[in-house]
Amino acid sequence: MMTFPKTETKMIQRINRILSEAGVASRRKADELIRSGRITLNNKTLMEPGAKAEWGKDIIKVDGKEIPGPSEKIYLMLNKPFGYLSTLSDPQGRPIVTDLLKEIPQRIYPVGRLDFDSMGLLLLTNDGDFSFQLTHPRYHIPRTYKLTVQGTVTEKDIDAIKNGIELEDGFISASSAAVIGRQGEKSLLRLTIAQGRNRIVRRMMESLGYSVVHLVRIGFGALELGNLKVGKYRNLEPEEVEELMEMARQAGKNKGKEKRIK
Repeated sequence: MMTFPKTETKMIQRINRILSEAGVASRRKADELIRSGRITLNNKTLMEPGAKAEWGKDIIKVDGKEIPGPSEKIYLMLNKPFGYLSTLSDPQGRPIVTDLLKEIPQRIYPVGRLDFDSMGLLLLTNDGDFSFQLTHPRYHIPRTYKLTVQGTVTEKDIDAIKNGIELEDGFISASSAAVIGRQGEKSLLRLTIAQGRNRIVRRMMESLGYSVVHLVRIGFGALELGNLKVGKYRNLEPEEVEELMEMARQAGKNKGKEKRIK
């Protein structure tokens, strides 16, 4: 199994970032944990976000349990099957994606999510910073999907998808969209969007009066699912990880420029 060098420990970082890197919680959730008095630093309770520590040297505890020190970073691509949840646990006992990773002893978690009834490319990691940059709305990493919908999708519908649709949680548009085939009364589409909102592709199509029969994510940033078999996974190459991070960095810079222009 390919792993990456351990995170540099001799560095003072914000505790919310450390908790994210450790896979304990997102940065936002970590700040909530701090405000609720559930985090201690060297046995002193923290109450205000913004505190810093040296991971691997300072003692950081969540609800009295010390978090693990820095570990080797793992980056995986999984071809998620239908009927698996992109989460680490389910009170109803349904299958979760980490059930497919029995050979991985480290705790890893999904980068974003794919719906229970969707398939395809799902990233998993134990690198909180990597996950944050690929899923935070400001970075706009493109995701590409192939989907089959019930009905005959028209060019007018494709234009609407590309021009943008107003949904209950905001405006959404596809950077590219096309009908790539027909199967009787069904249409086969390929589209790329730069946001990972909940069931976003299905909701876009439903707003136009179509139901999604089958949905597969085939691309994430520069990554492509390729011929990876359903239920199987592979390690990302170091250059693939760096390419994703560089894409996120550039997207963040462009977002900052847009704000300054406005």
